[in-house]
Amino acid sequence: MTANPEAPQRERTPPASAPLLRVDHVTKTFPVGSSSLWRRGDVLVHAVEDVSLEIRTGETLGLVGETGCGKSTLARCIARLYDVTSGTVTFDGRDITQLSRRELRTVRREVQVIFQDPYGSLNPRRRVGSIIGDPFVIHGIGSGREVKLRVQELMERVGLNPEHYNRFPAEFSGGQRQRIGVARALALQPRLIICDEPVSALDVSIQAQIINLLIDLQTDFGLTYLFISHDLSVVRHVSDRVAVMYLGQLVEVARTEELFGTARHPYTRALLSALPVPDPDVADSRRRTILVGDLPSPTDPPSGCRFHTRCPRAQADCSAAVPPLEPVLGDRPEHRTACFHPLAAGEELSSDPSAAFAAPPDADVPHTQVTPHPTDDGGERP
Repeated sequence: MTANPEAPQRERTPPASAPLLRVDHVTKTFPVGSSSLWRRGDVLVHAVEDVSLEIRTGETLGLVGETGCGKSTLARCIARLYDVTSGTVTFDGRDITQLSRRELRTVRREVQVIFQDPYGSLNPRRRVGSIIGDPFVIHGIGSGREVKLRVQELMERVGLNPEHYNRFPAEFSGGQRQRIGVARALALQPRLIICDEPVSALDVSIQAQIINLLIDLQTDFGLTYLFISHDLSVVRHVSDRVAVMYLGQLVEVARTEELFGTARHPYTRALLSALPVPDPDVADSRRRTILVGDLPSPTDPPSGCRFHTRCPRAQADCSAAVPPLEPVLGDRPEHRTACFHPLAAGEELSSDPSAAFAAPPDADVPHTQVTPHPTDDGGERP
């Protein structure tokens, strides 16, 4: 999709007050090796660290961040494809974190995933009808003929020819394969669909078609989406709220209009500055923020705020404590930022780390009201 900040967004409907999904302090680590010959698995990848968020019924929460920040790992923890290291995932008021495989069967009907790769997510040796019909067979819904009719209805609903029921995935284009994935996810009429970068592997023109299809399906079936992407223009088009991740942690959460209009976190502001603008006059006048330094290793993340090693506003307290994810003074309660020195509305972000927090003395720069913890290894976190 073409990024156009001035393009009108889809009409937002106020979501229900009760959250359908709640994630509380979820952490996921992976053992990847050993630092010595005699110990095994003592080197850990901190893929997701102390993440809390909620998704309300009927809304779309966009989850953005650069490659490797933990977006897909968090999604798999929510869908219980991965077991969480710590924390809880609550779906519709029920803690699903410790459910057995048998107990998860009912949850699987309510939570489905659309995967990123339309080629790798489909078994090339199975016919499309069998792939889409698997959910009915696994959950014992319908007879053979009934399953075939329902599969063909799904195919027609997502824009595929029902007569192609017996074809193999190799006979379809990339966009058509992703429609097959959408039909499979939709089969059991779930309440929550996790869209894990569903259009990143597709041609731009096909991206728009799949995005419009997902929006139409949400309207028709009352779906709730967790939409994961690194494309900010796509996320802006489809999302009611946006959460920004950096190196396994959430750094900012806000309604879409607020995040794109008054982002507070330096990392969010740097991401937004990279958005392409189709108007060359506007593009020439925009200031691009280039982050210096390398992305830290998830096996040895920095202490305190994980962004402080690349942040032009970093101060001593940024490395001493983890900033809580909470509203900045003057913001709405749902606009939360994890930063000790957030940006003021309209304030420019310098690319020079030597100019850290070099705001003029009379600048109205908000601060979060927090007390830094004396240690970086286990103080209370939001």
